[in-house]
Amino acid sequence: MFKKYALLAALLATTALAHAHAFDAGDLHIDHPWSRELPPNAPTAPAYFVVHNKGSEPDRLLAVETAIAGRAELHEHVHAGDMMKMQKVDSVVIPAGGEITFAPSGYHVMLFDLKQPLRSGDRFPLTLHFERAGDVPVDVAVQRDAPSADGRGNGAHAEHGAHHDH
Repeated sequence: MFKKYALLAALLATTALAHAHAFDAGDLHIDHPWSRELPPNAPTAPAYFVVHNKGSEPDRLLAVETAIAGRAELHEHVHAGDMMKMQKVDSVVIPAGGEITFAPSGYHVMLFDLKQPLRSGDRFPLTLHFERAGDVPVDVAVQRDAPSADGRGNGAHAEHGAHHDH
């Protein structure tokens, strides 16, 4: 009987860890990189995460890359009149002692010319190139829904990742 409970506890712990994952590099802490599950023929996909800078100097995210896409770019949503528009940015400053959230309707990574479909439960590698911290490889978790504050999927923040204005 004890073995069954121990196994169940281990499985639950593994499930929780699969939803909440983080990466550290120097003064930077990157929380829960994720992307949304999309239809198999989607040519683009977004990727999101939060970067915390625990240091006393700002850092700058200069570029991103992944083997699953033809190219990856830093983007942000901006208000243009009464519409939201996506535009490419050259870099994103991570303030000293602060954080920047890459999330729907804000900063995000845009993956173009996907080489494989993104299915819920999959993971793919993404390398973040920072000015001070250098190259930081992370694992991006593909999910059906946006994570809530505890890192679990939550449909309340649903957004179509495959359609963006250029």
